[in-house]
Amino acid sequence: MKKEDFFDASMSQKKKLKVGDKVRFLNSTGGGTVTAFRGKEQVLVEDEDGFEIPALIVECVVVGEKDHRLDNKEPMPYTSPIKKDVPAPLEAKVEKPVEEPFIETPQGERLNLRLAFLPVEAQAFMQTPFEVYLINESNYYLYFNYMSCTNNSWTSRCNGLIEPDTKMFLEEFPKTDINNLEHICVQLIAFKKGKTFSLKNALSVEMRLDTVKFYKLHCFTKNAFFDEDALIVPLILHDVPERQMLVSVSDIQTAMYAQKKDERHAPQTATQKSKPADNRMEVDLHINQLVETTAGMSHTDILNCQLSKFHEVMKAVVRKKDQKIIFIHGKGEGVLRAALEKELKTTYQRQCRFQDASFREYGFGATMVIIN
Repeated sequence: MKKEDFFDASMSQKKKLKVGDKVRFLNSTGGGTVTAFRGKEQVLVEDEDGFEIPALIVECVVVGEKDHRLDNKEPMPYTSPIKKDVPAPLEAKVEKPVEEPFIETPQGERLNLRLAFLPVEAQAFMQTPFEVYLINESNYYLYFNYMSCTNNSWTSRCNGLIEPDTKMFLEEFPKTDINNLEHICVQLIAFKKGKTFSLKNALSVEMRLDTVKFYKLHCFTKNAFFDEDALIVPLILHDVPERQMLVSVSDIQTAMYAQKKDERHAPQTATQKSKPADNRMEVDLHINQLVETTAGMSHTDILNCQLSKFHEVMKAVVRKKDQKIIFIHGKGEGVLRAALEKELKTTYQRQCRFQDASFREYGFGATMVIIN
C-alpha cells in the first residue's frame, strides 16, 4: 500500500473511531477500549489488564459490547452432548420369575386344615406372645375368614386366600389376649385355579380352644410343620370338620347336679345295685391297648390301626339287636372321635345309632353305639 493510500485509510478509519469505542486488532490478538489518539495514524487501546497499547488506526476494528473477544476467537457452536447418530439404549427387560407348577397329590384331594400356635419366646414362656399360622394340606386354594367371639360378638382377626400345601402367618397376640381366643371359628371356600375339581361345600368350623394348654410348655411339641415346638389344632381332617366344643366348668357342674337330682328322685329297689347288662361291652381304642409299641408308626398309621379295630368290632356285633358298645377314644384333639363319627354316619348309618357315653364314667372320651 502506498503511503498516500495508507494515510487516506487511516484518516477514514479515524473518523469512525472515537474515545471509548471497543476495538479488536486485525493483525494480532487482543483488543480493548480506545483511550486517546496519538497523531493521525495511532491510537492508545487499554486492554483488560489496564495497560495502554499503541496501535495503528487502520488495524483497529470497532466491535459491539457483546461481540468483544480479547483472544480474537469466534465462539464455538453449541453441540448436544447426545449423539444423534447413536441410538438410545433400550430399556432392560426384567424377566419375571416363572412360577413352578404345584404338583398335586392323591391325599391332597381331601381337605386337611390346621391351626398352629407357636410361642415367640419359649425361654420366657409365662410372658411370651404367640404366633398363629394356618396350615393347608390340600390341593385346593382356600378363601378363609379367621374369627373369635367375645360376649356373643364376632371379630374377624384375619382373612384372605391361602394357596395349596402352604402355611400362612395369621397374627401375633399377647398372652393376656388368650381368653379372647377361647371361642374361635374359621369359614372356608375351596376351589382350584384353571382346572376342574371336586366340589367342596363351604365350611364353617367353630370350636373352643383349651386355653389352659397355653400355660403348659409340654403341650407345645415337635411337629412336621415347624422347626420349633408348636400346639397344632386340627380344623378339618379328611374333609371332616372338627367339632371340639369344650364345655365350661359351670356347665359341667350344672349338668352333674341335675343328673344327681334325677337319680335321687328316681324309684330304686332295695336290693344291691345290679351289674351292667350282658349286652354292654367296652372297647378301648387307645393305641397302647392295641399294639405293643408305636415305634415307626406315623399319625396316619395309628389312626388306621384304631379304625381297623373299630370295624372289626362293628362287623362282629352288627346283627346283635340292642347291643351296646362303648368305644373309648379319649378326648385328645378329637381326631379319632371325628373319624368314628364319620364312619358311623356313612358305613353303619342304618344298622346303629350313637351318642356320647356316660359323662360320669368316661368324661368326654367315649362314644356309645347301639345296634338297631
